[in-house]
Amino acid sequence: MADGGGARNYSCKTASETLKWIHAIIDFLKPYRFFLDAHVVNFFKDRLWEAVDKEWMDCLRKEPADKLLQIPSGVVQAFPGLRVAPLNSVLAQGMNQKKKHEIQALAGVIDSIARRVGSHKIVDVGSGQGYLAQVLSFEHELSVIAIDASSHHGSITDARAKRIEKYYAAKKCKSRSGFCIPKTVTCRVLSPAMLKDISSSLRQVDEMENPTIFRDNTDSKPLAGDLASECPYSSKADDKSTMVLAGLHACGDLSVTMLRTFMECDEVKAVISIGCCYNLLSEEGIKEGDCQFGFPVSRGAKSANLQLGKNARDLACQSAERWRGLGEAAGLHNFELHTFRAAFQMVLFQCYPEIITRSPAIGRQGKAFRRQHHRRILECNADMAQTFSQNCCSTYAKDALLNEHSSYPKSANKEANSADRYSMFVKFCKSGLGRLGLCVPQDIEFSRLWEEAEEFSGLVGPYWTLRAALGPVLETILLLDRLLFLQEQGNVLIQTVLLPIFDPVLSPRNVALIAEKF
Repeated sequence: MADGGGARNYSCKTASETLKWIHAIIDFLKPYRFFLDAHVVNFFKDRLWEAVDKEWMDCLRKEPADKLLQIPSGVVQAFPGLRVAPLNSVLAQGMNQKKKHEIQALAGVIDSIARRVGSHKIVDVGSGQGYLAQVLSFEHELSVIAIDASSHHGSITDARAKRIEKYYAAKKCKSRSGFCIPKTVTCRVLSPAMLKDISSSLRQVDEMENPTIFRDNTDSKPLAGDLASECPYSSKADDKSTMVLAGLHACGDLSVTMLRTFMECDEVKAVISIGCCYNLLSEEGIKEGDCQFGFPVSRGAKSANLQLGKNARDLACQSAERWRGLGEAAGLHNFELHTFRAAFQMVLFQCYPEIITRSPAIGRQGKAFRRQHHRRILECNADMAQTFSQNCCSTYAKDALLNEHSSYPKSANKEANSADRYSMFVKFCKSGLGRLGLCVPQDIEFSRLWEEAEEFSGLVGPYWTLRAALGPVLETILLLDRLLFLQEQGNVLIQTVLLPIFDPVLSPRNVALIAEKF
């Protein structure tokens, strides 16, 4: 934010500094409220481009797609000094690159925090298929309770843990180290009281079944950085009644429930929360009821009368860092899909206006259309290359035609591309209507609606990009609200910090909120 020609630096070390930052973001967002309340699906129906400064749009519509996609992303510093132990093939089985990266980094952070607070018990909230719980149990030798709302996930976790146990049992039979299989619980956590009761009851059962859990730390090395500890695991009195809450992308209000549990439960000595799905947060003033809302949670943000709305919270979930790596053609295709969806909204508005009020979701059709479009252009370009070859076209010309600089092919014929876009739009609409269980109206004029939309389709990219640039700002205010909530608890001595621990290209929701009690 500009300040006398220079950049103003904000801090969140104290509650007052965090609140000052929140107010600064609120002031920054005020002129752009029209972006926050809008949804790109209504781009043509509501003529959304007219709310943006014309000079901005005229300037940006001339920029190539790959340049536009760099606008929303920023530079994010990685977790300082974290040493990540690579996962063996047994633990990593079934993990994709993103999941493996997340589990390796987060497990190291959790292990470091557990050492600091002297607790061997971890409660993995929203554990999914148990990847994190199993790495903490078998590799870091922590006692883990894995809680998830899906019974299917619980079954997968148990079955996978039994397979891994055989490997580690053979590996550690001659060592002094030991481990416990994660305990799985299927439950939808609705409140801090529920999470406390589940954790406490299972902790008592675990202590009866495993009165001694031995952990050999002679070969362990401390992590470097702010969260590193020079002390071994047993440096603090190991109180078996204490525990650490951890959540890897705990969805919606669940991340906030973890923070409330941390504050209300004396036995919880630390929390490591990486949020996700901000669009699913309950928001005060928007969702009615007597429940505790997921946003805002801090007194400071509430006193500022801060409201975002679902569209703005959805915008905070975007993956700005990933867009920078898209080439121009892939970027254009991304904008084209948004164009199709916005034009389809006009079809719904004309033929099924009652559907619009329900905010219909037609699913992710992007991949299917991308494959179809990719295949069609390759076939078209191959036919043209064959024609050129028959006419003694040079090898250089054929190579230029078939080998685009981008990984995503472009049509070599503009007129054919225009006709192809219309054909894809019609298919998009028919598919969307089918997914909504609606019939294709006999009197629908797809060509007329497409002509109306195509005239302004070049503005979709610039508008989408400018709006997406606010996504990281919105995520920041959501995270600062949670941080401030913890900082406001003056009756408890805690240390809080927000730290990026993942590569944002691999894992866009990469900021961990970490808090410890003293």
